[in-house]
Amino acid sequence: MRRCTDAQRDRGLTWVLVCTNARDGEHAACAEAGGDAIVDAATDWLRERDLFWTEAAVVETSCLGLCSEDGAAVGFQPRDEWYADVRPEDVPELLAEELVDAA
Repeated sequence: MRRCTDAQRDRGLTWVLVCTNARDGEHAACAEAGGDAIVDAATDWLRERDLFWTEAAVVETSCLGLCSEDGAAVGFQPRDEWYADVRPEDVPELLAEELVDAA
């Protein structure tokens, strides 16, 4: 095992966490609410601006605890910002706000 905490911090990346969790049953899940499409939209948006892996990275996650039928959960770390009900069409505005305007 090798600890990489300092190296990751030194990179200065913002990690865009997108829930793509699927589940059977009566509860909402981000997979059914567009989680995969949000991952694709976020990755495309970052690549179009040459920000992918230089300023931010997109990570698929399991449940972030913000489940909804109205959209997926998205978090920004280490910024500690969290969003629920995110739809693919929200991605450009959300990333511009969190990654460009906040810089």
